[in-house]
Amino acid sequence: MEPIHEITLTVDGEQTTRRVTARRSLADFLREDLGLTGTHVGCEQGVCGACTVRFNGEQIRACLMFAVQADGARVDTVEGLTETGDLTRLQEAFHRNNALQCGFCTPGMLIAASDLLIRNPDPDREEIRAGLSGNYCRCTGYHAIVDAVAEAAQNGKEAEQ
Repeated sequence: MEPIHEITLTVDGEQTTRRVTARRSLADFLREDLGLTGTHVGCEQGVCGACTVRFNGEQIRACLMFAVQADGARVDTVEGLTETGDLTRLQEAFHRNNALQCGFCTPGMLIAASDLLIRNPDPDREEIRAGLSGNYCRCTGYHAIVDAVAEAAQNGKEAEQ
């Protein structure tokens, strides 16, 4: 029988304590144990980016981390991008620019784009492409996604004025 570990972590601002097996991935923990199905599981090899979350402020692939490694950490998922449930300006820009088709990559793209805009509120198109480069989209060709991130950055600048 696989050992069971008790872990406590903060997910989207809420502290939770659960018991998990040593080999349970953080992605499976988020999806199955916490019901946060926005963290998608695609390749399970860290290549596609569908499972991208923020771990203590840094982007990681949740499929490559064990849940027990998250003990004591802060994890932010796509569900936690807003506290109110309203769409963020980035999510609105994705919608306006049709920056999603099948939607499978969208949560990981939103986390990567959000992280980029935190680090660089005024990225140019090449910086946006670089910031999203770890996330794979089979449907859009990335143009609409880059447009959406650029629009969200512009709207953020306008909101500051």
